[in-house]
Amino acid sequence: MARRSGFSAQTLAVLAELCATPSQWRHGYGIARGTGLKSGTLYPVLIRLADRGLVEARWEDEQPAGRPRRHLYRLTPGGLAIATQALIRARSDGAATAAARVRAARPAPARVAP
Repeated sequence: MARRSGFSAQTLAVLAELCATPSQWRHGYGIARGTGLKSGTLYPVLIRLADRGLVEARWEDEQPAGRPRRHLYRLTPGGLAIATQALIRARSDGAATAAARVRAARPAPARVAP
């Protein structure tokens, strides 16, 4: 079945996570915890979203003691608009798909021979 939103389920999960706090800078580990995605899936999604201009990325300003600086991500204003529309479409597509599955699973009405 084709995806009408143009985004994979994993990308939609990242967009939904970022939409929860659209103006807040988030690090990848926090996004991974929120989405349940592994780093091998998450970071390519974030890179593609940044390449499309939907997400902006930057390094933390200061070097924290005991760990390297983190890369931080947040939605751009245009990214928020596109993400919101994609999530709305995905939800309506999901509801339509679920309704179609229920209809397909129902037994056909019994026909009475005349």
